[in-house]
This record gives sequence, C-alpha cells and structure tokens, in this order.
Amino acid sequence: MSDISYFEGNFVPTEQANISVKNHSFLYGTSLFEGIRGYWLPEKGCASIFRMKEHYERILANSRIFFMTPEASLDQLMDLTSELVRQNAHQQDFYIRFTLYKSGISIGPFLDKVKTDFTIWTHPLGDYVNTKDGLHVTISAWRRVDDNAIPPCAKAGGAYMNTAIMITDAKRQGFDEVIALTQEGNVSEGSAMNIFLVRKGKLVTPPITENILEGVTRDSIITLARNELGLEVEERTIDRTELYRCEEAFFTGTAAQVAPITRIDHRSVGDGSIGKITQAIQNLYFDVVKGKHPKYMDWCTLVDLKTPSLK
Repeated sequence: MSDISYFEGNFVPTEQANISVKNHSFLYGTSLFEGIRGYWLPEKGCASIFRMKEHYERILANSRIFFMTPEASLDQLMDLTSELVRQNAHQQDFYIRFTLYKSGISIGPFLDKVKTDFTIWTHPLGDYVNTKDGLHVTISAWRRVDDNAIPPCAKAGGAYMNTAIMITDAKRQGFDEVIALTQEGNVSEGSAMNIFLVRKGKLVTPPITENILEGVTRDSIITLARNELGLEVEERTIDRTELYRCEEAFFTGTAAQVAPITRIDHRSVGDGSIGKITQAIQNLYFDVVKGKHPKYMDWCTLVDLKTPSLK
C-alpha cells in the first residue's frame, strides 16, 4: 500500500512531498501544526477521526497570530483530511499531522511577506507514552516559553525547541516525562501534554493563562469528568508543592491520550498506583474515542475506507 500525503494542493506519494533547504519554515521555524488522532474501529469497518473540527478551528484561530491563515476553509480542510485517511486506509490506530508553513524562499524572519502553504500526512501510531503502568516524571529546570515570547496556545514549530530541551534532559536522567513550570514557578503542563491533578476528590488543572496549550483532549476530559462522572473540575493556579501532595495525577493530549503519573521527582503520587479517578477517566475516554459511547459520537468523524476515492 502506498503512503500518500496532501502537499501544496495535491495528493502525492509521501516521498515526493519535499521542501527546499531554502524554505522559510526550515530556516526560521515559521510553521504551525496540529496533531489529530485517528482510530480503527474494526466492529464498524471504518476509521474514526477524533474531534477533527475542533483541531482545525484551533489552528485557524492561531494562524491569525502568525499571519499564516490558509486559503482553504474549515470544511475544505476536513474534507481533504477525510479523503487522505480514506486513501491511506490504515486498519490500525493512526496519527494525522497538519502543518501550516511559510513556503517562500526568503531571507529574513518575516511573517506577513512570505507565502503560506500546508501539508497533511498520516502515520500508524499506538501509545505515544505508556498509558498502562504509570509514568515517573520530573519537574524541568527549563521554564515553559511565555505567551509574550512565543504563544504556547499555538503549536508553533520553532517553539518546540523548548519542549525538546526539556524532554531530552529528563529522559537522559532516567525519567519518562517532564512537567514544566511558568516563569513565576506555577505548574504549566507536560512536555507536549496538559496535566490534571486529583486533590481532595476534585479534578484540578492549570488555567489557559499559565502558558498552556488549550488542549482539545483537555477540553474533552473536563466535559466527560463533569457530565459523566459527576466530578468537580477546577481550573486554577497550581503550586509546585501540590504536585507532591496530590492524590492522583495524569497527562492528557492527542498523542498521550490519558497517561497516568505515579511518581514525581522520586516521590510517589498517592500510594504510587494508578488512582481510581484516573482509571475511570481513562476507561471512559477510550470508550468515547473508539465510538463506544453514543452520546459523544458527534466528536467522531467516521471514514468508510471502502468508499471510492474522490481523487
């Protein structure tokens, strides 16, 4: 089976989807991206793209910050993505990467004077991090990039050097993942995922003003926790020491999904095992993304891989 990407206006074999070494986004990191999860539903014989609309709404909103709005509409981007999934026909869980980038050949880190293009590709993907056994994480010595520097509400390619240096140092020290703090020392998020704590039976997560990505999965978890599990959810500033005192903790994200945290800086979270609330949230989330919860089927875009291609 050939691997197809959508690249600058056409569906092409992925090996032909190439940019120049003089490309502006390569030279200056002038790109934005979205990662979207797709799931294979064998009982339905189709693929499901989870909350695709919300992902594209987010990047279209963020594109205005960087003078990077594409000519394609929201509906067109969703149709192109569904068609690409149909053509690649992954009969397993997969990942979709949409990238907006400055494609011009231009010297100088301008944003408003350089052409914007976009590309979409897919790739098989299981667990990005261990979602079964519990992660051992550390608090990074590096601070999360600030909204007044490179806005972390947008997935800007160049800003991921901040993520890369955090996670590289953490893994070289033997940890699974990392938690970033803001310049003020408050809890922000993981290397590339949001974070939740359980404190006195309540679900607690940093607000969007703490230099976090406004996560689609984060929003899903808040909705499911309140509506299906009856949990109280607080979006508030979290001090570093709360990480050591909480009963449970977990990461959320498109790639990470719901990933339990059982140790932070060599301290056990709670009793050191995956907590009951975390497990309930994870089970519910996986049922929803796999199309097993009728109430939330509008979050799932089903793609029939047998439908004739539109190309």
